[in-house]
Amino acid sequence: MTSVDDFRIKSHELLMNLDAATSEMMQLISSRSVSGPLWEDAVKRQHDAYVRWNAFINSRDGDEPLEVPPAN
Repeated sequence: MTSVDDFRIKSHELLMNLDAATSEMMQLISSRSVSGPLWEDAVKRQHDAYVRWNAFINSRDGDEPLEVPPAN
């Protein structure tokens, strides 16, 4: 990325995905649905969103590393 604005836009996009995935997990917890396929999918989505955001934030040039799982 070449500018601070590009970095901020991408970071915001990744954080919104992470927030949505975390909110989905919290809704499942509230409804006491913490097992089964829905829960497993939500956990994977939240984990992958965190990994993508963390890899982006810790990259040197603001580009996502190749080993980061793709967004769903």
